[in-house]
Amino acid sequence: MRMRYKKHLPERLNNVAEMFLARESEEFYNTPIDERHFTVDIAAAFGNTNPIVLEIGCGKGAYAVKCAKMHPNVNYVAVEKLSNVIVAGCEQAQKEKLPNLLFLNCGAENLLYFLPQNSVSEIVLNFSCPFPKKGYANRRLTYKNFLEKYRLLLKKGGVIHQKTDDKAFFEFSLEQYRECDFEVKNVTYDLHAEKNRENVTTEYEEKFLAEGKKICACDAVMLAREE
Repeated sequence: MRMRYKKHLPERLNNVAEMFLARESEEFYNTPIDERHFTVDIAAAFGNTNPIVLEIGCGKGAYAVKCAKMHPNVNYVAVEKLSNVIVAGCEQAQKEKLPNLLFLNCGAENLLYFLPQNSVSEIVLNFSCPFPKKGYANRRLTYKNFLEKYRLLLKKGGVIHQKTDDKAFFEFSLEQYRECDFEVKNVTYDLHAEKNRENVTTEYEEKFLAEGKKICACDAVMLAREE
């Protein structure tokens, strides 16, 4: 279903401009690919050199807001392609006055135009679209082409945390991690059966749990490659 255009969206986005680390704009798309030098200074943006956690596909930002409140010494960058969606997260974060949370309004395929390489400690993929249709595998956020981009963004030993309710997508992801030199750890097909495992729930997660669905999760640690 196509999301309805939010009333007064340009005005709302302008009102939360301070919450954006960067945004894809008309300027970005009008700039030739080899001239897209939009990399931001993350340390300057946050005013410190604390670890960076990147959530890709943050939706309305509820998870990022929760985490930023829980971990004030960690900087969170919440990524969402749809400005129609991300604006709600920006407004909530602005209301909460969270200095360690900023938003990046861009597609995952464009992350390297905005973020420095070797700058991210952890990447979070919460309930990414599984794109189940045959032939759509290259759109999945755990497809090898995306994982190679994440390898450039992650620091040595960086980790990807994934959660999904889609078992087939999860198993596809496990294969992709291993093919792209990630060590897969803490694999579970029923996250909420593991009572001692730390977990911050998302809106989708709570919805799926209410429907009786099991949540799959894993951590993928980036391994060094031989030169």
